[in-house]
Amino acid sequence: MEDPRGIAALVEVMPADLGADEEIDWPEAEACWGTRFPQDYMAFMSVYGAGTFNEVVVLMPLPKEYIRWDPGTLEEETENARYTWEMVGGQEGLDIDPEHILAWGVTSGADILCWLTTDPDPDRWPVLVCGRHTRDDFTLFPCGMVEFLRRLLLDEFEPYPISIDLRGSRPGFVHWLEQQRRWKADAAAGEFGP
Repeated sequence: MEDPRGIAALVEVMPADLGADEEIDWPEAEACWGTRFPQDYMAFMSVYGAGTFNEVVVLMPLPKEYIRWDPGTLEEETENARYTWEMVGGQEGLDIDPEHILAWGVTSGADILCWLTTDPDPDRWPVLVCGRHTRDDFTLFPCGMVEFLRRLLLDEFEPYPISIDLRGSRPGFVHWLEQQRRWKADAAAGEFGP
């Protein structure tokens, strides 16, 4: 049976062995954001969770307790993407209200990865990249989040959609809690000095 959320295809490209079910309270997240979320994002949160791969961070919808640093939620980056849209005057050919921009990730190159939420069906939300050092300030991709990530890792976009170049790097995902556990273990071993 085909996986409509695309997670199986993404796992083939990027193993989920260092991922963890985020155990999101989806009714609470939907109440907080006033919308349902795409099924592929919900599936991603149950297989990988929030975390980092190759300098791309996938954010969680609600805050959680953390060990050392806040792993990040959609809120701050959504505000940043909407502010950027207003500051640069949007994007030619895209006449949208910035309230229809909802961030789901960021890159180490300061790109903000978003959904364009104008469709009432979240499974039809395309990806909108707010690029820091890309050809356009905003670029729309007619695919969901998981398909966008899979295609990004397989270098199937022309032009390249984000400011950092992941081409040639081996994909690997690390859940945010595992990153913080590693930091704590290194700190306990004295690897960060006195």
